[in-house]
Amino acid sequence: MNKYVKRYLIDAMSGMAQGLFASLLIGTIIKTLGSQLLKIPQSMDESTFQLMLTQAFNFLVTAGTFAMNANVVGAAMGIGIANAMKVDPLVLFSTAVVGAAANVTGGAGGPLAVLVIAIVSAEVGQLVSKKTKVDIIVTPLVTILAGSLLTVLTAKYIGDAAASIGKLVMWATELQPFWMGIIVSAIIGIALTLPISSAAICAAFVLTGLAGGAAVAGCCAQMVGFAVMSYKENKTSGLLSQGLGTSMLQMPNIIKNPLIWIPPTVASMITGPIATCIFKMEMNGAPISSGMGTCGLVGPIGVITGWLEPSAKAVENGASAINPGWFQWLGLVLVCFALPAVISWALGLLFRKLGWIKEGDLTLA
Repeated sequence: MNKYVKRYLIDAMSGMAQGLFASLLIGTIIKTLGSQLLKIPQSMDESTFQLMLTQAFNFLVTAGTFAMNANVVGAAMGIGIANAMKVDPLVLFSTAVVGAAANVTGGAGGPLAVLVIAIVSAEVGQLVSKKTKVDIIVTPLVTILAGSLLTVLTAKYIGDAAASIGKLVMWATELQPFWMGIIVSAIIGIALTLPISSAAICAAFVLTGLAGGAAVAGCCAQMVGFAVMSYKENKTSGLLSQGLGTSMLQMPNIIKNPLIWIPPTVASMITGPIATCIFKMEMNGAPISSGMGTCGLVGPIGVITGWLEPSAKAVENGASAINPGWFQWLGLVLVCFALPAVISWALGLLFRKLGWIKEGDLTLA
Protein backbone atom coordinates (compact mmCIF):
# COMPACT_ATOMS: atom_id res chain seq x y z
CA MET A 1 0.00 0.00 0.00
CA ASN A 2 2.79 2.43 0.92
CA LYS A 3 4.41 1.73 -2.45
CA TYR A 4 1.29 2.77 -4.36
CA VAL A 5 0.62 5.80 -2.16
CA LYS A 6 4.12 7.02 -2.88
CA ARG A 7 3.91 6.26 -6.60
CA TYR A 8 0.50 7.78 -7.28
CA LEU A 9 -0.12 10.39 -4.57
CA ILE A 10 3.41 11.65 -3.93
CA ASP A 11 5.60 11.04 -6.97
CA ALA A 12 2.92 11.51 -9.65
CA MET A 13 1.46 14.63 -8.03
CA SER A 14 4.93 16.15 -7.66
CA GLY A 15 5.62 15.40 -11.32
CA MET A 16 2.35 17.05 -12.30
CA ALA A 17 3.24 20.14 -10.29
CA GLN A 18 6.65 20.33 -11.97
CA GLY A 19 4.99 20.10 -15.38
CA LEU A 20 2.63 22.92 -14.43
CA PHE A 21 5.51 24.99 -13.13
CA ALA A 22 7.50 24.51 -16.34
CA SER A 23 4.60 25.59 -18.55
CA LEU A 24 1.57 27.43 -17.17
CA LEU A 25 3.22 29.05 -14.16
CA ILE A 26 6.42 30.29 -15.78
CA GLY A 27 4.43 31.25 -18.87
CA THR A 28 2.10 33.39 -16.75
CA ILE A 29 5.05 35.17 -15.15
CA ILE A 30 6.75 35.80 -18.50
CA LYS A 31 3.57 37.04 -20.18
CA THR A 32 2.62 39.31 -17.27
CA LEU A 33 6.13 40.79 -17.21
CA GLY A 34 6.00 41.50 -20.95
CA SER A 35 2.47 42.96 -20.74
CA GLN A 36 3.37 45.31 -17.89
CA LEU A 37 6.59 46.46 -19.57
CA LEU A 38 4.61 47.30 -22.71
CA LYS A 39 2.49 49.70 -20.63
CA ILE A 40 5.49 51.85 -19.73
CA PRO A 41 5.05 55.23 -21.49
CA GLN A 42 7.50 55.90 -24.31
CA SER A 43 8.65 59.18 -25.81
CA MET A 44 7.01 60.47 -28.97
CA ASP A 45 10.05 59.93 -31.18
CA GLU A 46 10.34 56.20 -31.73
CA SER A 47 14.08 55.54 -31.70
CA THR A 48 15.63 52.28 -32.84
CA PHE A 49 16.33 51.39 -29.21
CA GLN A 50 12.70 51.94 -28.22
CA LEU A 51 11.48 49.81 -31.11
CA MET A 52 13.86 47.05 -30.06
CA LEU A 53 12.54 47.24 -26.51
CA THR A 54 8.95 47.01 -27.74
CA GLN A 55 9.81 43.98 -29.86
CA ALA A 56 11.52 42.36 -26.86
CA PHE A 57 8.50 42.97 -24.63
CA ASN A 58 6.16 41.62 -27.32
CA PHE A 59 8.38 38.55 -27.55
CA LEU A 60 7.93 37.97 -23.80
CA VAL A 61 4.16 38.09 -24.26
CA THR A 62 4.38 35.66 -27.18
CA ALA A 63 6.69 33.25 -25.33
CA GLY A 64 4.46 33.31 -22.27
CA THR A 65 1.38 32.67 -24.41
CA PHE A 66 3.07 29.65 -26.00
CA ALA A 67 3.86 28.19 -22.56
CA MET A 68 0.29 28.79 -21.31
CA ASN A 69 -1.39 26.99 -24.20
CA ALA A 70 -3.71 24.29 -22.80
CA ASN A 71 -2.21 21.59 -25.03
CA VAL A 72 1.32 22.51 -23.99
CA VAL A 73 0.37 22.58 -20.30
CA GLY A 74 -1.33 19.19 -20.56
CA ALA A 75 1.65 17.67 -22.35
CA ALA A 76 4.05 19.05 -19.73
CA MET A 77 1.93 17.60 -16.93
CA GLY A 78 1.68 14.23 -18.65
CA ILE A 79 5.43 14.01 -19.14
CA GLY A 80 6.03 15.20 -15.57
CA ILE A 81 3.76 12.49 -14.16
CA ALA A 82 5.24 9.71 -16.31
CA ASN A 83 8.78 10.83 -15.54
CA ALA A 84 8.06 10.76 -11.80
CA MET A 85 6.70 7.23 -12.21
CA LYS A 86 9.99 6.23 -13.91
CA VAL A 87 8.35 4.55 -16.90
CA ASP A 88 10.16 3.54 -20.09
CA PRO A 89 11.00 6.27 -22.65
CA LEU A 90 8.31 5.44 -25.24
CA VAL A 91 5.64 5.44 -22.52
CA LEU A 92 7.00 8.71 -21.19
CA PHE A 93 6.85 10.50 -24.54
CA SER A 94 3.42 9.10 -25.35
CA THR A 95 1.93 10.60 -22.20
CA ALA A 96 2.52 14.03 -23.74
CA VAL A 97 -0.35 13.27 -26.13
CA VAL A 98 -2.50 11.84 -23.34
CA GLY A 99 -1.84 14.81 -21.08
CA ALA A 100 -2.71 17.33 -23.76
CA ALA A 101 -5.98 15.55 -24.60
CA ALA A 102 -7.02 15.14 -20.96
CA ASN A 103 -6.23 18.75 -20.03
CA VAL A 104 -8.23 20.23 -22.90
CA THR A 105 -11.16 17.85 -22.43
CA GLY A 106 -11.14 18.25 -18.65
CA GLY A 107 -11.75 21.98 -18.88
CA ALA A 108 -11.35 24.00 -15.66
CA GLY A 109 -10.49 20.86 -13.68
CA GLY A 110 -8.14 19.58 -16.37
CA PRO A 111 -5.10 19.04 -14.09
CA LEU A 112 -6.93 16.42 -12.02
CA ALA A 113 -8.10 14.70 -15.20
CA VAL A 114 -4.50 14.66 -16.44
CA LEU A 115 -3.29 13.21 -13.15
CA VAL A 116 -5.74 10.31 -13.18
CA ILE A 117 -5.64 9.53 -16.89
CA ALA A 118 -1.87 9.91 -17.30
CA ILE A 119 -1.26 7.54 -14.38
CA VAL A 120 -3.55 4.85 -15.80
CA SER A 121 -2.34 5.16 -19.39
CA ALA A 122 1.30 5.13 -18.27
CA GLU A 123 0.73 1.93 -16.32
CA VAL A 124 -1.08 0.34 -19.28
CA GLY A 125 1.72 1.37 -21.62
CA GLN A 126 4.29 -0.04 -19.22
CA LEU A 127 2.58 -3.42 -19.38
CA VAL A 128 3.49 -3.82 -23.07
CA SER A 129 6.69 -1.78 -23.13
CA LYS A 130 9.69 -3.77 -24.42
CA LYS A 131 7.56 -6.91 -24.66
CA THR A 132 7.48 -7.12 -28.49
CA LYS A 133 9.91 -6.79 -31.37
CA VAL A 134 7.95 -3.79 -32.68
CA ASP A 135 8.02 -1.91 -29.42
CA ILE A 136 8.39 1.45 -31.18
CA ILE A 137 4.88 0.98 -32.59
CA VAL A 138 3.12 -1.10 -29.93
CA THR A 139 4.06 0.91 -26.83
CA PRO A 140 3.01 4.39 -28.01
CA LEU A 141 -0.04 2.89 -29.75
CA VAL A 142 -1.30 1.21 -26.58
CA THR A 143 -0.44 4.17 -24.32
CA ILE A 144 -2.12 6.75 -26.54
CA LEU A 145 -5.20 4.65 -27.29
CA ALA A 146 -5.69 3.79 -23.61
CA GLY A 147 -5.29 7.42 -22.65
CA SER A 148 -7.54 8.66 -25.42
CA LEU A 149 -10.29 6.19 -24.50
CA LEU A 150 -10.13 7.26 -20.85
CA THR A 151 -10.14 10.89 -21.92
CA VAL A 152 -13.28 10.47 -24.02
CA LEU A 153 -15.05 8.50 -21.30
CA THR A 154 -13.99 10.31 -18.11
CA ALA A 155 -11.98 13.54 -18.53
CA LYS A 156 -14.95 15.90 -18.68
CA TYR A 157 -16.54 14.37 -15.59
CA ILE A 158 -13.29 14.34 -13.60
CA GLY A 159 -12.65 17.95 -14.59
CA ASP A 160 -16.18 19.03 -13.70
CA ALA A 161 -15.97 17.30 -10.32
CA ALA A 162 -12.63 18.96 -9.50
CA ALA A 163 -13.87 22.38 -10.57
CA SER A 164 -17.04 21.92 -8.51
CA ILE A 165 -15.06 21.09 -5.38
CA GLY A 166 -12.85 24.13 -5.95
CA LYS A 167 -15.88 26.38 -6.45
CA LEU A 168 -17.42 25.00 -3.27
CA VAL A 169 -14.28 25.84 -1.28
CA MET A 170 -14.11 29.32 -2.83
CA TRP A 171 -17.83 29.93 -2.21
CA ALA A 172 -17.49 28.81 1.40
CA THR A 173 -14.48 31.10 1.85
CA GLU A 174 -16.43 34.06 0.50
CA LEU A 175 -19.33 33.17 2.82
CA GLN A 176 -17.24 32.48 5.94
CA PRO A 177 -13.86 34.14 5.34
CA PHE A 178 -12.73 33.84 8.98
CA TRP A 179 -13.32 30.14 9.56
CA MET A 180 -12.49 29.08 6.01
CA GLY A 181 -9.41 31.29 6.14
CA ILE A 182 -8.20 29.23 9.08
CA ILE A 183 -9.15 25.87 7.56
CA VAL A 184 -7.81 26.43 4.03
CA SER A 185 -4.60 28.06 5.25
CA ALA A 186 -3.87 25.29 7.75
CA ILE A 187 -4.73 22.36 5.46
CA ILE A 188 -2.86 23.58 2.37
CA GLY A 189 0.08 24.67 4.52
CA ILE A 190 0.28 21.24 6.13
CA ALA A 191 0.03 19.63 2.67
CA LEU A 192 2.99 21.72 1.54
CA THR A 193 5.20 20.38 4.33
CA LEU A 194 4.01 16.80 3.87
CA PRO A 195 5.63 14.81 1.04
CA ILE A 196 2.67 15.50 -1.24
CA SER A 197 2.15 18.41 -3.61
CA SER A 198 0.08 21.30 -2.27
CA ALA A 199 0.66 23.00 -5.62
CA ALA A 200 -0.90 20.07 -7.47
CA ILE A 201 -3.88 20.09 -5.09
CA CYS A 202 -4.51 23.80 -5.68
CA ALA A 203 -4.10 23.36 -9.43
CA ALA A 204 -6.41 20.35 -9.52
CA PHE A 205 -9.18 22.20 -7.69
CA VAL A 206 -8.53 25.51 -9.50
CA LEU A 207 -8.12 27.37 -6.23
CA THR A 208 -8.10 31.14 -6.78
CA GLY A 209 -9.67 34.22 -5.16
CA LEU A 210 -9.90 34.52 -1.37
CA ALA A 211 -9.43 30.78 -0.94
CA GLY A 212 -6.27 31.00 -3.04
CA GLY A 213 -5.08 33.88 -0.86
CA ALA A 214 -5.64 31.78 2.28
CA ALA A 215 -3.71 28.91 0.69
CA VAL A 216 -0.80 31.24 -0.11
CA ALA A 217 -0.84 32.45 3.50
CA GLY A 218 -0.72 28.90 4.85
CA CYS A 219 2.11 27.81 2.59
CA CYS A 220 4.18 30.92 3.31
CA ALA A 221 3.62 30.42 7.04
CA GLN A 222 5.07 26.91 6.90
CA MET A 223 8.11 27.83 4.84
CA VAL A 224 8.98 31.15 6.45
CA GLY A 225 8.03 29.80 9.88
CA PHE A 226 10.36 26.81 9.77
CA ALA A 227 13.12 28.86 8.15
CA VAL A 228 13.11 31.50 10.88
CA MET A 229 12.38 29.15 13.78
CA SER A 230 15.31 26.88 12.88
CA TYR A 231 17.82 29.65 12.13
CA LYS A 232 19.68 28.88 15.37
CA GLU A 233 20.47 25.37 14.11
CA ASN A 234 20.68 25.84 10.35
CA LYS A 235 21.92 29.43 9.88
CA THR A 236 21.71 31.17 6.51
CA SER A 237 21.81 28.02 4.36
CA GLY A 238 18.82 26.60 6.24
CA LEU A 239 16.99 29.92 6.06
CA LEU A 240 17.31 29.94 2.27
CA SER A 241 16.73 26.23 1.65
CA GLN A 242 13.49 26.27 3.66
CA GLY A 243 12.33 29.84 3.02
CA LEU A 244 12.87 29.74 -0.74
CA GLY A 245 12.96 25.97 -1.23
CA THR A 246 10.62 23.81 0.83
CA SER A 247 9.62 23.20 4.44
CA MET A 248 9.39 19.52 3.50
CA LEU A 249 13.03 19.31 4.58
CA GLN A 250 11.77 19.28 8.17
CA MET A 251 9.66 16.11 7.75
CA PRO A 252 12.30 13.77 9.30
CA ASN A 253 12.46 16.09 12.31
CA ILE A 254 8.65 16.33 12.52
CA ILE A 255 8.45 12.53 12.70
CA LYS A 256 10.92 12.58 15.62
CA ASN A 257 9.21 15.47 17.43
CA PRO A 258 5.77 16.49 16.06
CA LEU A 259 5.67 19.48 18.44
CA ILE A 260 7.99 21.43 16.15
CA TRP A 261 5.15 21.57 13.61
CA ILE A 262 2.88 23.54 15.95
CA PRO A 263 4.41 27.06 15.62
CA PRO A 264 4.26 27.28 11.78
CA THR A 265 0.80 25.71 11.76
CA VAL A 266 -0.49 28.17 14.36
CA ALA A 267 1.06 30.95 12.28
CA SER A 268 -0.89 29.71 9.24
CA MET A 269 -4.11 29.65 11.27
CA ILE A 270 -3.52 33.29 12.20
CA THR A 271 -2.36 34.66 8.85
CA GLY A 272 -5.10 32.83 6.92
CA PRO A 273 -8.03 34.83 8.34
CA ILE A 274 -5.93 38.00 8.37
CA ALA A 275 -5.50 37.51 4.62
CA THR A 276 -9.19 36.80 3.99
CA CYS A 277 -10.85 39.17 6.48
CA ILE A 278 -8.56 42.19 6.83
CA PHE A 279 -6.59 42.49 3.61
CA LYS A 280 -9.01 40.57 1.36
CA MET A 281 -5.93 39.11 -0.30
CA GLU A 282 -6.82 37.15 -3.41
CA MET A 283 -4.57 34.89 -5.45
CA ASN A 284 -5.81 35.27 -9.02
CA GLY A 285 -2.70 34.18 -10.87
CA ALA A 286 -2.22 30.59 -12.07
CA PRO A 287 -4.00 28.31 -9.52
CA ILE A 288 -0.79 26.34 -8.92
CA SER A 289 0.67 29.48 -7.30
CA SER A 290 -1.80 29.10 -4.42
CA GLY A 291 0.09 26.05 -3.21
CA MET A 292 3.68 27.18 -3.77
CA GLY A 293 4.24 29.52 -0.83
CA THR A 294 7.60 31.30 -0.89
CA CYS A 295 9.21 28.56 -3.02
CA GLY A 296 11.03 30.75 -5.52
CA LEU A 297 8.64 33.49 -4.28
CA VAL A 298 6.01 31.92 -6.55
CA GLY A 299 3.11 32.46 -4.12
CA PRO A 300 3.63 36.22 -3.70
CA ILE A 301 4.40 36.57 -7.42
CA GLY A 302 1.11 34.77 -8.15
CA VAL A 303 -0.74 37.33 -6.04
CA ILE A 304 0.97 40.18 -7.90
CA THR A 305 0.32 38.73 -11.37
CA GLY A 306 -3.28 38.17 -10.30
CA TRP A 307 -3.58 41.86 -9.47
CA LEU A 308 -2.17 42.98 -12.79
CA GLU A 309 -3.40 40.28 -15.18
CA PRO A 310 -5.70 37.59 -13.70
CA SER A 311 -5.40 34.09 -15.11
CA ALA A 312 -8.14 32.69 -17.33
CA LYS A 313 -9.22 30.38 -14.50
CA ALA A 314 -9.50 33.32 -12.10
CA VAL A 315 -11.45 35.37 -14.65
CA GLU A 316 -13.90 32.47 -14.97
CA ASN A 317 -14.42 32.77 -11.22
CA GLY A 318 -15.15 36.50 -11.46
CA ALA A 319 -11.70 38.05 -10.99
CA SER A 320 -10.63 41.26 -12.70
CA ALA A 321 -7.41 43.28 -12.84
CA ILE A 322 -6.79 45.91 -10.16
CA ASN A 323 -4.28 48.66 -9.54
CA PRO A 324 -2.84 47.66 -6.14
CA GLY A 325 -2.36 50.38 -3.55
CA TRP A 326 -0.21 50.56 -0.42
CA PHE A 327 -2.77 48.55 1.58
CA GLN A 328 -2.55 45.57 -0.79
CA TRP A 329 1.25 45.67 -0.75
CA LEU A 330 1.28 45.94 3.05
CA GLY A 331 -1.01 42.92 3.29
CA LEU A 332 1.21 40.89 0.96
CA VAL A 333 4.36 41.64 2.98
CA LEU A 334 2.72 41.04 6.36
CA VAL A 335 0.85 37.85 5.40
CA CYS A 336 3.59 36.20 3.35
CA PHE A 337 6.70 37.23 5.26
CA ALA A 338 6.57 39.37 8.41
CA LEU A 339 3.75 37.80 10.44
CA PRO A 340 4.68 34.13 9.92
CA ALA A 341 8.30 34.97 10.78
CA VAL A 342 7.42 36.79 14.02
CA ILE A 343 4.71 34.34 15.16
CA SER A 344 6.78 31.21 14.48
CA TRP A 345 9.90 32.73 16.05
CA ALA A 346 8.00 33.75 19.21
CA LEU A 347 6.25 30.40 19.59
CA GLY A 348 9.47 28.55 18.83
CA LEU A 349 11.23 30.51 21.56
CA LEU A 350 8.43 29.68 24.01
CA PHE A 351 8.56 25.99 23.08
CA ARG A 352 12.32 25.95 23.63
CA LYS A 353 11.91 27.47 27.12
CA LEU A 354 9.21 24.91 27.94
CA GLY A 355 11.50 22.12 26.78
CA TRP A 356 9.11 21.03 24.02
CA ILE A 357 11.74 21.83 21.41
CA LYS A 358 15.25 20.76 22.32
CA GLU A 359 18.64 21.56 20.88
CA GLY A 360 19.02 19.83 17.52
CA ASP A 361 15.30 19.09 17.01
CA LEU A 362 15.22 21.43 13.99
CA THR A 363 18.64 20.61 12.55
CA LEU A 364 18.47 19.64 8.86
CA ALA A 365 20.24 16.44 7.89
